[in-house]
Amino acid sequence: MLIDGFGRKHTYLRISLTERCNLRCQYCMPAEGVDLTPSPKLLTHNEILRLANLFVTSGVDKIRLTGGEPTVRKDIHDICSNLSSLKGLKTLAVTTNGITLAKKLPMLKQCGLTNLNISLDTLVPSKFEFMTRRKGHHKVIESINAAIDVGYNPVKVNCVVMRGFNDDEICDFVNLTVDKPINVRFIEFMPFDGNVWNVKKLIPYSEMLDTVAKKFPTLKRLCDHPTETAKNFQIDGHVGTVSFVTSMTEHFCAGCNRLRLLADGNLKVCLFGPSE
Repeated sequence: MLIDGFGRKHTYLRISLTERCNLRCQYCMPAEGVDLTPSPKLLTHNEILRLANLFVTSGVDKIRLTGGEPTVRKDIHDICSNLSSLKGLKTLAVTTNGITLAKKLPMLKQCGLTNLNISLDTLVPSKFEFMTRRKGHHKVIESINAAIDVGYNPVKVNCVVMRGFNDDEICDFVNLTVDKPINVRFIEFMPFDGNVWNVKKLIPYSEMLDTVAKKFPTLKRLCDHPTETAKNFQIDGHVGTVSFVTSMTEHFCAGCNRLRLLADGNLKVCLFGPSE
């Protein structure tokens, strides 16, 4: 069992498969871009599997594949197939922007991918293009529907809420849960050096919750797991659910069970921590 100096048991490993991405989201990447690690210094397929096996034998039972954008990695199907066969691993998840996901989903599910998070910050194509500096809104919607069609339940949709950009769409996102097994996850905007720590864009959980509760008065809190990073809610009559990830206003550091393996092989215990 992996236990840190604060007594936290680490059972959840996030593996960055690549630093590359096919979008250029403004809150994620600075306008001038970023310098990528040279390919020879990135983890190979075999190195990923070897390290993952070490973590699983040490008590990790959940692995999430991230990036960059994990689906741009050509061997993602093989990686999923090999990871899902690790004895003791209960959950294999991926967080993706959904641009190239739809056509890969059937094989990914067959290869053992159990959970899925798709990032989508707006339901308006023109705003999507502005924020991501790329086209492709329809491809993300297609991927969400494809995920439902192949049986993922719930399909988690991650939405970073930003004042003046998509705060007027909060209830529109909630409407996605009316008749579909979607868990909409509203995430507080997390300022960092790359987006100039623009705290003015931050909309706190309390404000988002108030917006949803006024429109949907039957909103009810669900029970949360101690290591859960989201506060989960259900609206009477809705198939799906709504969650809030309170990264900034109500941090969940005390119950954090995550480790992060970067694409270059470095390990981080905190997203904001400087040490590797």
